Amino acid sequence: MASFFSRLFGRSASETAPEAASGSTETYGDCLIRATPMKEGSQYRLSGVIEKTVGGQTVSRSFIRADMFSSSDEASSAALRKAHQIIDENGPSLFSDGAVSRQV
Repeated sequence: MASFFSRLFGRSASETAPEAASGSTETYGDCLIRATPMKEGSQYRLSGVIEKTVGGQTVSRSFIRADMFSSSDEASSAALRKAHQIIDENGPSLFSDGAVSRQV
């Protein structure tokens, strides 16, 4: 809808360049959480990565959820909360399967 108004009022595509999705990073327990909001249209989808060093190797668990937010900051905050929930619910079993990387 915003692009419609931009075209209507004479803004060019270069003047309305999309905002880059930048996430935040946080340590929770012995895990590193990276929020990686995904821009979809004018909104951001909740997504992130949970990393942990196991046996000298960094293993990661990525997650993408259906939740959409109007700003990258809101999506990042929600991703950090969701990662805390995933870690708390799964405990040590989150990384016990031996996979280097997988979706959760």
